[in-house]
Parts: sequence; structure tokens; C-alpha cells
Amino acid sequence: MKQHHLSIRSKSSVALAITLLLQTSCWAQTPATATNTAVTRYDNTLEIFQPVIRTGGMVASEQHLASSAGAEMLRAGGNAVDAAVAVGFALAVVLPNAGNLGGGGFMLIHDAKTKSNVALDFREIAPANASRDMYLDTSGKVIEGKSTRTPYSVGIPGSVAGLTQALAEHGSLPLAQVIAPAIKLASEGFAVSPVLAELFLIQRTHLERWPATRAAFFKHIDSSQTCALDQCPLSAIRTYQAGEKLVQKDLAQTLTIISNQGAQGFYTGTVAEKIVNSLKGADQPLTLADLAQYKTEVRKPVEGQYRGVQILSMPPPSSGGIHLIQMLNLLERYPLKQYGSGSAQSIHLMAESARLAYADRAEHLGDPAFVKVPQAGLISKKYADELSVKINPQRMTPSAQVKAGNPVPYESDQTTHFSVMDAQGNVVSCTYTLNLSFGSGIVAAGTGVLLNNEMDDFSVKPGVPNAFGLVGGDANAVAPGKRPLSSMTPVILMRDGKPWIATGSPGGARIITTVLQNIVNVIDFDMNIAEAASVPRMHHQWTPDFIRVERGYSPDTIKLLESMGHTVKVMPTMGRIQTVQRTGNLFMGASDPRNPDGAPVGIDQNK
Repeated sequence: MKQHHLSIRSKSSVALAITLLLQTSCWAQTPATATNTAVTRYDNTLEIFQPVIRTGGMVASEQHLASSAGAEMLRAGGNAVDAAVAVGFALAVVLPNAGNLGGGGFMLIHDAKTKSNVALDFREIAPANASRDMYLDTSGKVIEGKSTRTPYSVGIPGSVAGLTQALAEHGSLPLAQVIAPAIKLASEGFAVSPVLAELFLIQRTHLERWPATRAAFFKHIDSSQTCALDQCPLSAIRTYQAGEKLVQKDLAQTLTIISNQGAQGFYTGTVAEKIVNSLKGADQPLTLADLAQYKTEVRKPVEGQYRGVQILSMPPPSSGGIHLIQMLNLLERYPLKQYGSGSAQSIHLMAESARLAYADRAEHLGDPAFVKVPQAGLISKKYADELSVKINPQRMTPSAQVKAGNPVPYESDQTTHFSVMDAQGNVVSCTYTLNLSFGSGIVAAGTGVLLNNEMDDFSVKPGVPNAFGLVGGDANAVAPGKRPLSSMTPVILMRDGKPWIATGSPGGARIITTVLQNIVNVIDFDMNIAEAASVPRMHHQWTPDFIRVERGYSPDTIKLLESMGHTVKVMPTMGRIQTVQRTGNLFMGASDPRNPDGAPVGIDQNK
């Protein structure tokens, strides 16, 4: 367990946790009597990693300062949506590589008051000037970097519209109160963590190309230098180091404008003008009209069942929910618990299920406003029955032999995630993104806003892999007003009709398999949410045809996989799961140890 979790607990909550953890049964309810209400007990005698436990609500995000901003809203009497919106704005300050005002994403909400489930789509949209072949040269070849590192990589941002709409429709606190922690963090600054300092250093060449970005995230090497940061020679400036305070005055001003004017303060007026003026190319990639016309979409969550647990996730233009459920439908026929966590058999079956799902993704998924997505067919258990015959339990099937199926007959690295639950039963699972680390790298001068490079999530040319190696087709081709396909997979799990777990992860193409394994770890392998986030992960995405694994799998397991025909590559870690759970009167939170900056922060009842 990460030591800093203890530092954010009160003494009373530590005592509570110790009392609860010393109980002798796993999850159980003490029989209620006239003087004793039901109390959930928790036994940790078999568990190495432990979740944080509180009694009044829980927030989990990739940055402890943002989690604390959310907990502050819960403590002030706000609900889970108030807390989530506070987290979303705070992450734009303290997690600049992924948290954002200049990106977009998806929010899944369970509203306890209306007993409704809402999928809020605030995904970026292609500008009106976008065109199918905008990233190709005159010979039809992809122009290197145009969809990731230029003004033409920027989609119309949706985060501000999404966060403010969620608050207006499902929150209970005023925007000024919810956004105040973010404004304070931006105006007063915060200490750069070792993780963020390393990211700044790794991404230096990506960030230093833009004058306003240098002004936001660089320092003079010599404090006696007088040149403006956006005009200094590169040899005279450096990125922020761990422990140094990062103040973002321009971003604080933008947040203040949003606080006073709402989303209109971002999509029109001086902020919008500064964004457009920062994106100059051979023509105008993004216009004031593009920003002013941005709209969110309220959608119905995609829904499935896995071993009696209801799965709620995002529908298109996210591919995450559909293919998560598709893979769970395939895996449900196998006794995974008997095979065991981390076994070659379990990994093989997950890889083969992913191979089939990602092949379908490349063929069938896109913005439902532009293409007909066979959603009901893809998540049908009958379609899974048909696909399952393609899985050989003892041998891998080469991806070259795997094509997209036909679900129609059954019609009837840089992103971040945060999850929130409150005592009233409201739940939020939200994933939003700039796409790659620090997005396009472009800070809109005078705003402090880092802009996305989400246009690369389109199929810039059918059959040509994007930055995550994903291959797409015509369904995800570039078109004006279209939303690019995403892998973001915010999830709410319902048990017996009540919210049980909210989870999700960043990770680009690897999000879906990361979330899949997190769910399987809890449901099939009886792990608590901290354990489920901590064990090694695998990934397969149809093409390229190999299983990617994290360090930690047994050499014997890898040899068994290779004997089944798989190519196995040990590569860097994948995903950073953020999970909250409610069981009885207890709330649990777990942040993925792959990012030590993350932390769950909860509150106790009546505290």
C-alpha cells in the first residue's frame, strides 16, 4: 500500500479502518438488532494490497491534489457530480499532460435521485475545415506528424462544455464553488512531483516548439537571465524540476472566466479568440464558429451482463463499452477462476477474445451520427457464441487469419480517469483526454490551455495505424463535424440493481483490455480493488500480432504462451486504473500504483 494514503486519513479513520480490517469474515453484514444497525465488515487476511476505506464517500484520481478537491466538495455537502467536476477542473492544472480544458472525453453518471444512468459525450469534434485526405500529401502518403504535432491536429475541445453541463444537470453546488480549488492551484501554484518533472523532461522537444508552451512550462536556467521565456534561446531554458512550484496565471484567469461566465466564457469571447489565433496554418484549422457551435451529446449507456453483474459503459463514438462487453461475453463461457489469475490459459483466452474484438473495432466502429454501428449485434451473447468457435483454447490464431465478423444479424498514453461515489448513491466514472502526452503540445497564448491532438484518433488513411498502432477503416475516416473513435472505457458495475464499483483507466488502445482485466480480477479472481489494480497486465489488439505483457509474469507462463504460438513481448506498464467501490456502509478507493501521484481520498460520515 502506498504510504501517502495514510497521510490523507484522519486518526479516527485509521482507527476505523484497523477495526474493520481485524474482522474475521470477508465481506459480511452483522445482523441488525434494535440497537445495532447493519455494519459491513472487511477481512484482509489474504490480501497484500489494501484499498482506502471511508464511510461517507470516495474519490479516486491520478493526482492526489485533484482527489482532495473532489473530497472537499463532498465534505461541503456536494454530491458525486460536484466532486467529479471539481476533480476535472483541478486535473487541468495539476496533471497538464492529460487533465485538460482543451481536450474532451466521456462521463458516465448514475443519478440516485432520478435512478437514471447517463452517458455524457463531450468528445472532441473535427472542425468544419477538416477533410478526409487532410493528412495526405499529393502522392497519397501520410504526412508525418501533421495529425499529432501541428495546428491541424486539434479537434474542437469538449471538456469545458461537458463538465459544466454535468454540474448543471446533476450537481448541487454552484460552478464558482466547484471550480475554486482549480483556480487556487493555478494561481498559487503547486509543487511539481517527480513524476511530472520526468514527463516534462521526456516531452521537452514536443513542448519547446511553441512559444506560449515554453512560457507556461519552462524556466530560465540562470535566474539572472532577463529574456522572456517565449523568446529565449532553447539553450537558456529548462523544464521544471521536482519540488519547484509551478504557477499558471494565464490558466487561472481562464478558469476564473469560466467560473463567472460558464462554458460560454470558453467557447466565445476573448478565450475563444486566443485559441483560434494560436492555431494558424496555411489556412485556418479551427475557427470561432467551430468553438461557438460545439455541442455535447447525452447518450444511453451500453449495457451488458457478466456472471450476474450489470456492466454499464460508453457507447460510440467510444469503442470501449461495446468491445469490453463483447470480450466479457466471450470469456463468460470459460472457468477463469479455475484457471487462475496470471495463468497462461487465462492470458491466452483474453488475448484471443481481444484479437476478435479489435478486428471488429477496425471495421464497424465510428461516430454513430455518420455511420451505422451494429451495437446490439456486437454486444449480443448470440454473436459471442458465433465468434467463440474461432477461439482455439490450446492454440493462438494468427491475426492474418482473423477478419471482422458480421454482427448485423444479431441487431435486435495520454488520458486520465477519475471515479467518485457519494453516500446518497450517486456515482461518476469519467475518462477524458488530450490524446498523446500534453496533446498537440500547443498552449493557446494568453490562456494557459493545452490543446489536444485528437484528430489522430481518426483513420487518417484507412489501413494505416495511428499513434497507438490501431488500424481503422472508412467508418472512422475524417469528416467535418465528426467525432473520432475512442477507446475510453468509463464503467459502472451494478449488483442487485445498486451501484457497486466505478472504474476506468487511461492508456490509449490499451484502455479496453486494462479495464477488462480489472473487472475479471474482481469478479473471477476475488481480488479487492487495490489488488486488482496492482497485478501485472497483458494486452492484445489484433494488430500488431503479439501479446504485450508487463514485467512480473512468470517465465514459465511466458514459455507456455509461446508454446501455444504466441509472440510475447515484455514492455512498459499499461494503464492507471482509478476505482471506487461501495459495499454496505463502506466506501473503498484504489489508485493504480503505476502512478505514485494518484490517490483515493474519501470522507467519513458526518465529518
